[in-house]
Amino acid sequence: MEQIRGVVERITYQNEENGYSVIKCRVKNYQDLVTVVGAMAEVHVGSVLIMSGSWRVDKKYGRQFSMESYEETLPATVYGIEKYLGSGLIKGVGPKFANRIVRQFGAETLNVIEMEPDLLIQVPGIGQVRVERIKKSWADQKEIKNIMLFLQDHNVSTSHATKIYKTYGNESIEVVTKNPYRLADDIWGIGFKTADTIAEKLGFDHEKYVRLRSGILYTLNKLSEEGHCYATREMLLKTGEELLAVEDNVLSMTLDEMIRAQDVITEVIPEGEGAEPSSEPQRAIYLPPFFFGEQGTARVLQRLYHAPKKLDIGTIGLRDRISRKNRIEYDEIQMQAIELAVQSKILVLTGGPGTGKTTTTLGIITAFREAGARILLAAPTGRAAKRLSQATGLEAKTIHRLLEVKPPEGYQRNAENPLEGDVLIVDECSMIDILLMYNLLKALPSHMTLILIGDVDQLPSVGPGNVLRDIIESECFPVVRLTRIFRQAQKSRIIMNAHRINEGKAPDLRNGKDSDFFFMDEETAARKDTDGEITTEMLAELSASEIVSLVKNKLPAYYRVPPSEIQVLTPMQRGVVGAANLNQVLQQAVNPGEQGLRRAGTLFKVRDKVMQIRNNYDKEVFNGDTGVIEAVDLEERELTVLFDDRRVKYDVSELDELALAYATTIHKAQGSEYPIVVMPVLMSHFVMLQRNLIYTGVTRAKRVCVIVGTRKALGYAIRNLTVTKRNTMLKERLQKEGKRGLSACEGVREGCG
Repeated sequence: MEQIRGVVERITYQNEENGYSVIKCRVKNYQDLVTVVGAMAEVHVGSVLIMSGSWRVDKKYGRQFSMESYEETLPATVYGIEKYLGSGLIKGVGPKFANRIVRQFGAETLNVIEMEPDLLIQVPGIGQVRVERIKKSWADQKEIKNIMLFLQDHNVSTSHATKIYKTYGNESIEVVTKNPYRLADDIWGIGFKTADTIAEKLGFDHEKYVRLRSGILYTLNKLSEEGHCYATREMLLKTGEELLAVEDNVLSMTLDEMIRAQDVITEVIPEGEGAEPSSEPQRAIYLPPFFFGEQGTARVLQRLYHAPKKLDIGTIGLRDRISRKNRIEYDEIQMQAIELAVQSKILVLTGGPGTGKTTTTLGIITAFREAGARILLAAPTGRAAKRLSQATGLEAKTIHRLLEVKPPEGYQRNAENPLEGDVLIVDECSMIDILLMYNLLKALPSHMTLILIGDVDQLPSVGPGNVLRDIIESECFPVVRLTRIFRQAQKSRIIMNAHRINEGKAPDLRNGKDSDFFFMDEETAARKDTDGEITTEMLAELSASEIVSLVKNKLPAYYRVPPSEIQVLTPMQRGVVGAANLNQVLQQAVNPGEQGLRRAGTLFKVRDKVMQIRNNYDKEVFNGDTGVIEAVDLEERELTVLFDDRRVKYDVSELDELALAYATTIHKAQGSEYPIVVMPVLMSHFVMLQRNLIYTGVTRAKRVCVIVGTRKALGYAIRNLTVTKRNTMLKERLQKEGKRGLSACEGVREGCG
């Protein structure tokens, strides 16, 4: 075991989950920076570390110091102190002010900040306001360091220490010691497993109720991330047993107590038609929001459908009027949709690209506007709302803005304060999860007409539920499916191939100068370079390299567009051609440089393309919103992101809400359109390769689509119709509510004679 002492010059990589880091250190007697690898708590540039470990030679990266343990000390030299202060450790002190402070106080700088911080007023350019901020930040940092050391002592990554401190303040260690499972409940980004690791080190009983309760809630939440609204009791207990390593009867008793306390809600799952009646019916276990979301969505939709209409619009001569007005010839199916829209309280309009959804929507809008109706337009994301607005010439809002979200009160538009209008048209409805749909429906007045538009063959929502498909399959409301591909759309190979993929047919892969759809066969390219075995790993590396070349050089040069207009969409987060790795290599290629703010393993720099990965109602940015970093303030340790026309500031502690977005998963790209899409399709992602995934990816491309991969993987995906069934009961609830409504109507008719 050897020991070295070094100043952290650069943090190359940090894994937020396990703390594994790659750092570059300035070490005495070594001319070049030393690469150090190992599990470290969140260290800063400028930190002075005494590290124990051994030297090794990595095949790819060369000589490294493999660190097994370390301790952090305060820097002793003036250079080290300046580097330490200028790292952004203290809010209000960046490289510029660090230099001035060290010039003023030299080797005594840290003692001054610790013991006599008011002397900082002597530094040129530092006023009383900044002095107070430095004092507060230094005190906070000391407390955070205590939390970090506490967590580090319990073998847990401390990347969440700032959030813990922000949530609990000086009571942080007391809260964590008393009930670490509160972290999983109270703090976004800290899950059950982290809390459980701390609890184990603190000696918490394995079968303690608070642990088992937290584990069951964690399991239900993880299942909701896969799209499920509920778990069967059997599924929940089986998954819970594996997670918690306890006996079935102990967990079953915990679940029964949670049901009694209404932490979860249980309901019998209706047996399908033709099923043999069972003596022991299956039970669904819901988290309360999803139960009430499903129940409420079914109830409000049926109530809305059967409520009287405010407007009476006749269909005689309607075709001629709107055709003349819009200068569009509508076919029979499109006219059927327009007539149903003005006659019915609810209409679902679905269809693939090029089938005339937009022109049909324009016809519906024209019919209602001629009758003097007030029309509202909405979509789940900012990009989708912008597209809807451009297509119709009317203002369209995101659903969140339409409902006037204001934290912490929530949605300002609701049952007590409904939306004002006669018709609501919602686009990209395949993206809407059960909770958002319920909150939207609650805000609709009973006289309003609701038009739901979307492509049901795309991937379902990222959140729980399968709302659009369940509404269609319930057969409770009028549904029009557009299938005819219009002549103009037939010129686009993107559109034609999307429909071929959706029908289970092989797409046209003939590349040509005038085509808008290209296939880069990496297997053929690999055979030119090697006579040996072509491995999955080799194909992934080749594909990643090809993607970087396409984004940085080939596509911008040919189509005269900046790399920012090219979006890489990939089936998964992990792997060489997963979103995480592609973001790193694409960032290095198109936006190099070391100046920025680091959070965990990601460096955020000016001009980086980023995506919000959770709903933040305070900032009014939502999961999937994309923007560009416009400014980075190293002294204030914050950055500004431009989302369309809105500027939003993020403190460094909030950067785990952002992810680089040079590449993103196809799931996250729902509802968005991009001028140029590049999409890897390889067998290394075979667990995700499904027809609706590829179909969704291709239909995100507006001008050009480039698939990079192998024919085998593309063929496998198109043939694979296996779509993971989501546990939802919206369809059954709609049918049940519909029968209840019909029975009530029959009773009224009989009573009236």
